[in-house]
Order: sequence, then C-alpha cells, then structure tokens
Amino acid sequence: MLVLPQSVKIYLADAPTDMRKGFDGLSRLVEEQGLDLYSGHLFVFVSRRRDRVKVLTWDRGGLVLYYKRLERGRFRRPKRSMNGKYLMLDAGQLAMLLDGVDLQAVRRARVWKPRRAAS
Repeated sequence: MLVLPQSVKIYLADAPTDMRKGFDGLSRLVEEQGLDLYSGHLFVFVSRRRDRVKVLTWDRGGLVLYYKRLERGRFRRPKRSMNGKYLMLDAGQLAMLLDGVDLQAVRRARVWKPRRAAS
C-alpha cells in the first residue's frame, strides 16, 4: 500500500491525457488549472485508452514522474468530477487505482467521528 502523509493531496485529471507529454507538458496542464506544481502534491494523469498512468510530483529540488503501463486490462477511473478539472483522491484510492481496482465498485464504511464536548 502507498503510504503518504495526510498533508499530501492527490489530484486525478478528469480528462484523458496524451501520454506523449513529459515533464514540461504535464507541468503546463497542472499550472493551467491554477494548481501549485511545487507543492509536493501528486498529479495523476490517465491515458485515453486507460492502460497508462503518469504521476507527477515535486521532490527535493526536482520533478519526479512515475509511469505505469498495463499489459492487460484497463485502469478504472472514478466518475467525473463536478468541476470538470480534477478529482481528489486519498492514498488508498490511488493505490487501488494503480492496482486496477474499480473505485466505483468499492464501498467504504462510514468514518466514525467523536462528538464535540458540550460548551
């Protein structure tokens, strides 16, 4: 499982991405959406055929690009976002996406939150 601090946000691009884009092309896509490329957050891009994923992030003075290609099968994207730009994922959802799990078929238990103390 992928372990990331909770402060790291994961943005999944809503539209399919041309996988010929490298560091510069993907960086431009991030900046066009008004997001901070140098924040250390993860920016995830899926190809039109859904058999390739690139993850772009900034780490210690340089950009890092992770690339995964499936030999068989497709990555299962969640439903489209409301804003039409990016979906927010958590580390567990990213790990499932990269493993080929259909995120729409996964049902999560409701998270328990303690009541606030009476004032």
